[in-house]
Amino acid sequence: MDTNRQLFLILFVSVFAAMLGLGIVAPLLPIYAGNLGATGLWVGVIFSAFAFSRAVFMPIVGSLSDRHGRKKFIAAGLLAYTILSFGYITAGDVLSLTVVRLLHGAASAMVVPIAMAYVGEMAQDGREGGLMGRFQVSLFLGMGSGPFIGGVLNDTFGFSSAFIVMAVLTAFAFVIILLFLPEKSVSQAEPSGTGRGSIRSLLGIPVVAGLLAFTLFNAIGRGGLMVFLPLYGPIHEITPSETGILLTVNIFLIALLQTPFGDIADRREKILLIVIGSAVSSAALVALPFSASFLVLLALSALIGIGSALQQPAIMAMVVVAGREHGMGTAMGAYNTAMSAGMIIAPIVGGLIMDLVSIEWVFYLGGLVGFGGTLLCAVILRLWFSAPAS
Repeated sequence: MDTNRQLFLILFVSVFAAMLGLGIVAPLLPIYAGNLGATGLWVGVIFSAFAFSRAVFMPIVGSLSDRHGRKKFIAAGLLAYTILSFGYITAGDVLSLTVVRLLHGAASAMVVPIAMAYVGEMAQDGREGGLMGRFQVSLFLGMGSGPFIGGVLNDTFGFSSAFIVMAVLTAFAFVIILLFLPEKSVSQAEPSGTGRGSIRSLLGIPVVAGLLAFTLFNAIGRGGLMVFLPLYGPIHEITPSETGILLTVNIFLIALLQTPFGDIADRREKILLIVIGSAVSSAALVALPFSASFLVLLALSALIGIGSALQQPAIMAMVVVAGREHGMGTAMGAYNTAMSAGMIIAPIVGGLIMDLVSIEWVFYLGGLVGFGGTLLCAVILRLWFSAPAS
């Protein structure tokens, strides 16, 4: 096994373990927050706290990792994950839970975006979609397996068991990174740029700026699914375990389709794949509140997953290309910051809509915002051919 494959496997296993831990607790958090007395708005604030601190720290950590190496940041983030797992168990009120989420978001800024930058440096020209698609299987497979496991753990052993399992998984990932990951990757192709860019320089490229704007719209549109589906399910007598299945199928499909869709992204027009994927996901999201049947909800959840899977490798391939010129950590930080900004807005606005109108409108408006992002991406298609930096 060559060096790059070894590095890829180390990062893949570590990120999978960390994301599995996060996926286990994700569907339980809205219920936990509700048990602590959180309103719909406060549920949104608790979820947004994670994304807020992640968005604040990602550009900083990404730029620092371009200059000082990536291993130390990944290891520190995973260690913090492990410690904070017990913080969830001891949180006794809504404010304490919000603080834990803020700290967890800061730790998250050091893990996945930096691991993605590490892998991005290995990608050959014209093979970015395939490599990043394969790596993202670790993210989505972990998140996809987690909700079902979390629901079973909660139903069988009680709420705290899910957070204990998250601690064990992230501790395992920390040990793997600490012992086996070297400080620098062996790139298959030297970057053509200086590797010392900034988010401001990225925003000067029309296609990249448009891509980040689309990512923001996309995250706002779909950011409420993980938060509010566990609250929507009980209205129609859907159990936490069944909600876990809905979320698992959604994310698991994204994971399974990353590799074939990544290879397609290397051969086809990337923006077109993003537009088609976004349109499919948005339509399914709008249709979701029209159904009270578990099987129909399962089909719609699967459609959202397929659409998301189609667009994701194409997005990441474009980010890697930008990273070669402006620093891989900087590019991944910019992309993940745009994603996190949407994840900040979606739960808070969704919580307000839930409190003031109804939970169904969270999904209606989420789908409409997703369509807005799709239209934006269609406009970018024209810029893609005219911008030399693309």
